[in-house]
Amino acid sequence: MQLRKVTAASAAVLALALTATACGSDDKDDAAGSGGKITIGIKIDQPGLGLKTPDGKFTGFDVDVATYVAKELGYDAKDINFVETKSADRETAIERGDVKFIAATYSINDERLQKVDFAGPYLLAHQDVLIRADDKTIKSPEDLNSKNLCSVTGSTSAKNVKEKLAPKAQLQNYGGYSECLTGLENEAVDALTTDDSILAGYAAQDAHKGKFKLAGFKMTNENYGIGLKKGDADLKKKINAALTKMVSDGSWDKAVETNFGPANYKNEPAPKIGDVVK
Repeated sequence: MQLRKVTAASAAVLALALTATACGSDDKDDAAGSGGKITIGIKIDQPGLGLKTPDGKFTGFDVDVATYVAKELGYDAKDINFVETKSADRETAIERGDVKFIAATYSINDERLQKVDFAGPYLLAHQDVLIRADDKTIKSPEDLNSKNLCSVTGSTSAKNVKEKLAPKAQLQNYGGYSECLTGLENEAVDALTTDDSILAGYAAQDAHKGKFKLAGFKMTNENYGIGLKKGDADLKKKINAALTKMVSDGSWDKAVETNFGPANYKNEPAPKIGDVVK
């Protein structure tokens, strides 16, 4: 009898150990999207696209797209763990499995397609310039010649303008877009350049409403896609289906208006899945 008791107790301990191990595995899997949770990579410093507010909430068009997609994959908003993925870290985060997918102004290009797959695109943006609302002197990229053009340190957008469109533009490097906007408002610079969607997000902020406008130059094509692990055809198919539904039920248009409307952003129509504009 004593032997049976010890054996039964051991079995109980073993069962508890197995249960604890299983729970630990679920917690680990949550980072990739198992166990009822999903981790999604976004930007947290881009108003209108991906922004973490002082109260800890996440707002922006990319956030709205990611939330809609996650819901179609079976996750409620409370089950989403948004994490910051900086531009230089996006491929690594996907490859390591730190995130299930990334929606963070992530332009589809051949170099990135060597490392990750993309669903979408879900937005076609263009490089543009932001100028003061009352500026009537900048009507074409060539008008940027001899103008002070704001460049965020490490950005290639201003360099692209200077090398290809306005070689006499005077580049001024700032630490971030917010500093460029202050310089633009104070007339220390005449224009700020990056993707029009990013510019629209900044211009739509309450503190900036009515002060700036997009020039509408459309100097490049930037096809924003949702990045995911290379070879995950099933997830790519599901995300593409979710994006298609978001457009068809009107949620895509609503998200554009909510996040970019105050800047009078003349966005392109929702792109067709797989239609990457060069």
